[in-house]
Amino acid sequence: MAPVAAPAKKTAAKPAATPAASDADIAAAKSSGKVWVNLDSKVYHKSGRWYGKTKSGKFMTEDEAKAAGYKAAQSE
Repeated sequence: MAPVAAPAKKTAAKPAATPAASDADIAAAKSSGKVWVNLDSKVYHKSGRWYGKTKSGKFMTEDEAKAAGYKAAQSE
């Protein structure tokens, strides 16, 4: 009897990690009114300590963030 191959493991599709934004990117996003979305926590930041600094995130408008299901950070 031939050996049976193990089924292939499924990996969850997760957005590619986006490194923290550069200072120039942060300044441009702030001036255009964009928020920083943390892709892992599903929270967006309008300013403050984590704006453009989380390991996995991206800039978008606040309306886009809300429509995609992200919630505003409570400390802002």
